[in-house]
Amino acid sequence: MSKHKENKKVTEENKEIVNETKEQIIAENEDVKNLDNDFESQIAVEKDKFLRLFAEFENYKKRTTKERLDLYKTANKELMSALLPVLDDFDRALAEIKKSEDDELYKGVELIYSKFKSTLTSKGLTLMEVKAGDDFNADIHEAITQIPAPTPEMKGKIIDVTEQGYTLGENIIRFPKVVVGN
Repeated sequence: MSKHKENKKVTEENKEIVNETKEQIIAENEDVKNLDNDFESQIAVEKDKFLRLFAEFENYKKRTTKERLDLYKTANKELMSALLPVLDDFDRALAEIKKSEDDELYKGVELIYSKFKSTLTSKGLTLMEVKAGDDFNADIHEAITQIPAPTPEMKGKIIDVTEQGYTLGENIIRFPKVVVGN
């Protein structure tokens, strides 16, 4: 074969090799682009998961903080409920001592009562203000009986309060017991 034909043959082979190489490079570039797109979509999915997890964790922290604060506010509920009869006994004792007209005894018991009451108040216990003539509300009052109303305007109203009600924080721990006119 002549050199010219050989050169032509080598040139054609080189062109084929170059074309094949170009095709391989183009295919690899498309594979890389596809990989890039896959990675980007995978990153977007993982970023979304991360943001959702972060938001869920923030909500968890807020919820547990609120629950902890609520627990602190009502942690003494059982103790306060147990001490309410003692508070009632103090009220009755003061009323009876006042009748006896022993001023020194009255002042001493009143001093103890006021310290006891102020301690309970400092821990979140508050007296529910209920008096005769208020409208009866079944959500916050406990009717122990109904009696005929002394006057027509007292129908459906509180006639007497037999036991005071108390709240601890925002929760009612004892409903006031009342007599309602019908």
